[in-house]
Amino acid sequence: MPIRLSNLFLRTLREDPNEAEVDSHKLLLRAGYIRRAGAGLYTWLPLGLAVKAKIEQVVREEMATAGAQEVFFPALLPREPFEATGRWTEYGDNLFRLQDRKKTDYLLAPTHEEMFTLLVKDLYSSYKDLPVSLFQIQNKYRDEARPRAGLLRGREFVMKDAYSFDVTDEGLAESYQAQRDAYERIFTRLGVDYVIVKADAGAMGGSASEEFLSPSPIGEDTFVRSPGGYAANVEAVATVVPPKIAIDGQAAAEVLATPNCSNIKRIVAWSNENVKRADGAEWTAAHTLKNNVMALVSPEGKRELVIVGLPGDREVDVKRAEAAFSPNEIEQANDEDFAKHPELIKGYIGPVKDGQAILGLEGVSKIRYLLDPRVVEGSAWLTGANVSEKHVFGLVAGRDFSADGVVDIAEVRVGDEAPDGSGPLELARGIEIGHVFQLGRKYAEALDLKVLDENGKLVTVTMGSYGIGITRLPAAAIEQNHDERGIIWPDAIAPFTAVVCPIGMDRSEAVKAEAERIYNGLLAAGVDVILDDRGERPGAMFADWELIGVPHRVTVGDKSLKEGVVEYQHRRDATASKVAVADILTHVKGRMVV
Repeated sequence: MPIRLSNLFLRTLREDPNEAEVDSHKLLLRAGYIRRAGAGLYTWLPLGLAVKAKIEQVVREEMATAGAQEVFFPALLPREPFEATGRWTEYGDNLFRLQDRKKTDYLLAPTHEEMFTLLVKDLYSSYKDLPVSLFQIQNKYRDEARPRAGLLRGREFVMKDAYSFDVTDEGLAESYQAQRDAYERIFTRLGVDYVIVKADAGAMGGSASEEFLSPSPIGEDTFVRSPGGYAANVEAVATVVPPKIAIDGQAAAEVLATPNCSNIKRIVAWSNENVKRADGAEWTAAHTLKNNVMALVSPEGKRELVIVGLPGDREVDVKRAEAAFSPNEIEQANDEDFAKHPELIKGYIGPVKDGQAILGLEGVSKIRYLLDPRVVEGSAWLTGANVSEKHVFGLVAGRDFSADGVVDIAEVRVGDEAPDGSGPLELARGIEIGHVFQLGRKYAEALDLKVLDENGKLVTVTMGSYGIGITRLPAAAIEQNHDERGIIWPDAIAPFTAVVCPIGMDRSEAVKAEAERIYNGLLAAGVDVILDDRGERPGAMFADWELIGVPHRVTVGDKSLKEGVVEYQHRRDATASKVAVADILTHVKGRMVV
């Protein structure tokens, strides 16, 4: 049925809701696209559903082009498949768990890898059946501790998730590329700017992982890029490792009393006053080795201490640490942890004491000790001596101390060298709108998905996983496309492409007739158009449509009709222009972005 504003379920708000923090959240609520139903839960109203449907249609078309077929799983899933992959426990408190009347365990799906895998396992058994790619558009549920920013982080959301199934790694690479290409077409068609960054696979596992990010200062993801084209999520950036340094000829380490120097700032200041460097340079935080004591808490609740040594001018990046130690949660060591390890002197922790290893599985503490990649063999450090108010100067890695391994969790800073040598890094923020993984055989092995190969031998299937945040995309688009007056939708996802605004149609038959003619003409031309038949004052009418964000507006008034023209204004135009009545349909179509 043709839509007129008088029969549209819509109320706009003049003021920003108190609950809204970011622009997209404010505007979606004010313009009548969504309503809050609970923490991280939203009701989608007709305008919002129209936008969501257009996004889904583009996704479906490009999935079909990429050779993927649509299926649809329940949102309520049994426990057993997730138990088999370990994710019943691994997801921890983020999982919505429930029981039926028989006390059987279920969950609300946070994702559907297990179900896709089992579906293919149930139906396919031969290499002749593969490759196959399947997708769905379905609700997902995650018990976010702090749902925020409206649609950008909710407890219920809609995803497109697709999975490819291949016999060989070469086949997986082809399926992955087909999906990646489809994603580029999808976001281009939707009018959403994006960057593709290398990403950490995290709990998903697999070999290759890339994120599609919508650049935005309010994005939850930090990414880096270089002048030479390198781009990566900050969790996936590999530190450029300095060359090893010759140990021979370096002075012996020296322990000095360093009163009241329990932090980096104080020890650097004291050292510059009391200790001359061999190279004559000033002491800086970069010359110190800071040893962070952290607790890793497993999904089962097991607590393990780990100590990470890194240059004192760097802080631990929590997201990088979470990725490195996944699926464990990261906490700072507490007083109870230190009470169990009296050999660790807070403020003065170091790898050794009197030549004896303190840190490491082979040391006195028996606590795993990991080093930043910059702490290379032969590098000399100023660090704690494991004695109150004492530090050791010139402690050489590989001579005086060693570690159990390397971990790359220090913050990435502007100016750091890109891992591929393509120049210094700059930092930016983005909203994740898509993610593609080469899962490999992780889920297929856990769920025993095998097929007979051409030699009659059972082989494990290799998989890819490809997700798009359907309900995130409207918010991401708005963050890129809005001004002080409201939303500016790209044509492809606007709830209506055009609006016809008659001025005084209740008083002028000519205005009413021409508005109806233009409205029906646009409908017949395939334009998604709405007629504002409220009889509202021009200022209030225009304010509503600027807030709602419809790209193309045609205004019909008595005065302009007498001149043989109507007014046209694109939402991005500063002013309206006059267009001959006979040309308005062609003009609107010409301004549309197809």
